[in-house]
Amino acid sequence: MFNSYNDAVYWLFKQFPSYQQIGEKAYKPDLTNTIQLLELVGNPHKKLKFIHVAGTNGKGTTSSLIASVITENKYKTGLFTSPHILDFRERIRINGEMISEKSVVEFCTSIQSIQDFEPSFFEISFVMALAHFANNQCDYCIIEVGMGGRLDATNCISPLVSVITTIGLDHTQFLGTTLEAIAGEKAGIIKHNVPVIIGEKRKETEFVFQKKANQVGAPIYFSHDFTFPSWLKNLPFPFNDGFQLDNVKTAYTSLEELAKNEKIILDESIITRAIENLFHHTGYQKRLEIVSRKPRIILDVSHNAEGIQATLNLVKGSTEKNLHIIYGSSADKNHKEIIPLFAKEKALYLTPFSSERSLQLADLLGIKNTYFDSNIFVCSDVNKAIVQSLNHLESLDTLLIFGSFFLIQDIQFDFSNVEITTI
Repeated sequence: MFNSYNDAVYWLFKQFPSYQQIGEKAYKPDLTNTIQLLELVGNPHKKLKFIHVAGTNGKGTTSSLIASVITENKYKTGLFTSPHILDFRERIRINGEMISEKSVVEFCTSIQSIQDFEPSFFEISFVMALAHFANNQCDYCIIEVGMGGRLDATNCISPLVSVITTIGLDHTQFLGTTLEAIAGEKAGIIKHNVPVIIGEKRKETEFVFQKKANQVGAPIYFSHDFTFPSWLKNLPFPFNDGFQLDNVKTAYTSLEELAKNEKIILDESIITRAIENLFHHTGYQKRLEIVSRKPRIILDVSHNAEGIQATLNLVKGSTEKNLHIIYGSSADKNHKEIIPLFAKEKALYLTPFSSERSLQLADLLGIKNTYFDSNIFVCSDVNKAIVQSLNHLESLDTLLIFGSFFLIQDIQFDFSNVEITTI
């Protein structure tokens, strides 16, 4: 029995380490524990309707968009995403409301005495979410895959629609070193007779998805093959352009497929309200989140080369003058590919964050000396980097802070009274 929520979460992280905390040592590519844990809590997955979302980039945004639209349709909507930024409970929501501390404590207490097997942090979190959704009689549940798909704990569900957003080279030590291999892992969520929506169409991966869909008799649709309403271009920034518009289109196509058999309304007013209420309905944050207007300061959690390039393209396209960047990253990312992406920007501030997975100061100094060091600054933490960057920003400049969920988690700076010293 735990005395408090903090005690339960401490146990959850320390007894069964999470990938968010320690990286690859926490990865457990097997469904056995999840199946056993589901059985222990009464198989809640057999009582629920699911939309299952995988992908290298965009799966969190697409999951949140789908959940928000379904919530706008007046349904009780469960949403399971990862990782969290400040509070573990961010991972498990119903119509935007986080699971209660009491529910987390009760669930952890109920499984604390398990002796026959050792479920991981993610397995426990996922089954906790399903139990919570079933106990609250959710109408629909949107489930974001943790990593990969085929052997991810979430792949125990039978969804109404499967969704695969994009494929990129991330987590290659687990999923494979080619786009084809990674697509094969993501394709593992494609189920017998369950329609699957693919968010991008590229020659390296299209045949992988087609082959898997044919093997299991799953109808397959590529969102890029569809014609969309012209009003999508009128949606609020950043969902009206670039990769975020692609995420909207993937979500829209998925919801159209769902609406063939479920009562879901998809019109301009519903979609617009779903985006305007995205944070309220899902807790969606720190994805191209504007925290200051003059100068424009944006927080984002893009963390691999493809996601970072897409974010840069979108931000640069709407930047009035110079782009300044604060970047912090886990050590396992492909920095030889990522750092050169920043070469043309006004200034780059490199900083570690408070996790053992972070690039450390010595690593960052090595990067500064290896690349274009004239516009690179190394700071001891993100808050000091923000203060230093503000001394060089002009009112029409943009400051982009990104590279990791951990980096955003470390921010304590108050953006409400940003002052520019340079005209």
